[in-house]
Amino acid sequence: MRLHFAVCELLVVWACFVSPAQGAAYFAGAQDVLYTIRRAQPPAVNATIEELESAGDKLRSEAAYLDALDYYQAALAKKPNNARVLNKLGIVELQMQSYRQARKDFEKAIKLEPAFASTYNNLGAVYFAQKKYGAAIKQYQKAIQLAPHSATYYANMGAAYFAKKEYEPAGINYARAMELDPDVLERHARAGISTGLLSPEDLGRYAFALAKLYAAKGAIDRSLEYLKRAKEEGYKGIEDVYKDSSFAALRKDPRFTELMGPKPLAFVE
Repeated sequence: MRLHFAVCELLVVWACFVSPAQGAAYFAGAQDVLYTIRRAQPPAVNATIEELESAGDKLRSEAAYLDALDYYQAALAKKPNNARVLNKLGIVELQMQSYRQARKDFEKAIKLEPAFASTYNNLGAVYFAQKKYGAAIKQYQKAIQLAPHSATYYANMGAAYFAKKEYEPAGINYARAMELDPDVLERHARAGISTGLLSPEDLGRYAFALAKLYAAKGAIDRSLEYLKRAKEEGYKGIEDVYKDSSFAALRKDPRFTELMGPKPLAFVE
């Protein structure tokens, strides 16, 4: 195991000194090495389904994905039609970027338990990762029909619309997500939903959209944070901040002037 980690360290360090494309390949190589490591003992033959599932959950939280697969598969060997464990198995496969197998397991779980909203959301995540945003939206809609008070499902659907460059429905879904959970978009952004999927221009637009939503809700600190990100990404529509009524309160904050500079004469109210 120490050898595996040493190889990973070399790959990650070397990735810092090559082109972006080569760096991505080295990072992927480090990831592949880590996925070959098994850190836990094989599942005990006499373990209960609950014990196997619980152990799989713990291993998944530690990113020990191959071990988690072993334990979930052992649980399924004892009860093959367990939709909840199939869903967890699919999550691990999704995290390992085994999209085809993840999709199969999510679809099987849905057939076994059609009213389980989480599985539709996770199937949507598979399509999102494959940049099949229309298919992802359909799954998020199904999840929302079953669990209409889930902020996460609305945020995910907003992300899919945003990736399709359909900004109006994206904003509607993001706003609904914030109504249900004011912190959901902050978690969503930290999770990196846009990583590798959005261009720098769209990253700027995404940050500006969040700044607008937070400003409208009176969350000034967060709005300033995302406005700064939009500016750093070179968002071309940044001057809309002087005209949009959602930013009215924000414009009165001294930190806004410090960030944006004096208001252009063309936008004097």
